[in-house]
Amino acid sequence: MRFIDKCWLAIAVTTWMNIGVGSAVSQDVRQITVGTGGRCFEHQGQLFVPCGANYDHDRTGRLLEDYWIEEWETVEEDMQELKQLGANVVRIHLQFGKFMLDPERVNVAQKEQLIRLLKLAEEIGVWLDITGLGCYHKSETPEWYDALDRQQRWEAQANFWTQVATCGRGSKAIFCYDLMNEPILPGRTPESDWLAPERFGKTFVQRIALDLEGLTREEMAQQWLQKLTSAIRQVDSEHLITVGVIPWAQVFPGAKPIFYSPECLPWLDFVSVHVYPKQDEVEKTLLALKVYDLGKPLVVEEIFPLQCSLNEVEHFIKSAVVVDGWISFYWGETIDECRQQSDLPHQITAQWLESFYPLVKSLDFASRCTESD
Repeated sequence: MRFIDKCWLAIAVTTWMNIGVGSAVSQDVRQITVGTGGRCFEHQGQLFVPCGANYDHDRTGRLLEDYWIEEWETVEEDMQELKQLGANVVRIHLQFGKFMLDPERVNVAQKEQLIRLLKLAEEIGVWLDITGLGCYHKSETPEWYDALDRQQRWEAQANFWTQVATCGRGSKAIFCYDLMNEPILPGRTPESDWLAPERFGKTFVQRIALDLEGLTREEMAQQWLQKLTSAIRQVDSEHLITVGVIPWAQVFPGAKPIFYSPECLPWLDFVSVHVYPKQDEVEKTLLALKVYDLGKPLVVEEIFPLQCSLNEVEHFIKSAVVVDGWISFYWGETIDECRQQSDLPHQITAQWLESFYPLVKSLDFASRCTESD
């Protein structure tokens, strides 16, 4: 997750529902599955293209848990706005320190609110991409959590996902469980901090281990994935599981996936990457994306013209033929509200919203899936 300071860029994002191959969302919301042949997604036997918004904080930068109890009406309004704008998937980010009281006990009020949000999503006809284990505000990360060793920390993380899966089991409003936002691993030298450096006051990137303990990165990642997916599957055997990663091949050409390595891929139902094309580097980014074309559905779980022009990101989307779904951002500001603001960030956001969804709707996902079978 790249937190974009409102002084620089305001993000509001929406999606569409119908893609010409059947209804992406209906009143009878049912489970999303991986399509026949292992590519694309299906809903009631028809092609489903996930296209939605990261709804991780409001327009002032508050995280969801900071207001979803006291200001539930704001959440209702935002979800309705997303529905009206055309969203079929909404990605939320649950903070570990808000959801768990200690390594074993869940915060009942937060758990009840998640159940409430799932019911709301089902009522209005959207699916949730539930991303967990967030520590986005370092100052709010419990000291007891950081004091745990790796095995204890993983156990606490597994308990977190058991509680979340208990909420989601049987729900018709879950697209997927995303185990952690942008997990990373140490190099040969052990690390001392579980969180990567802050960016704009938030820590979106988190280590799953401080020391490789003689293992390869792929082996450590595989053990972590096995631990967490097993915790979910003991409770919920149906909903999809993924993990949203930074495509390091965009930074280091030729870099191979770690969390989607051959050792890790069997534990995940589809591939999720976070992509921000840079100016004059669209072709380089397309090459990096192909590294993640691994025979399973591929979702760009974060996308926005943060470091390039609108024309460049549109070219990227048109050219990214291996992608099966797109998710951008929504911070509680509609297109009209963005237009009413005279500053450049809001104007850019309005232009983005106007161009993005017609573009995605025009793409021929059905042919792509047929070709991949």
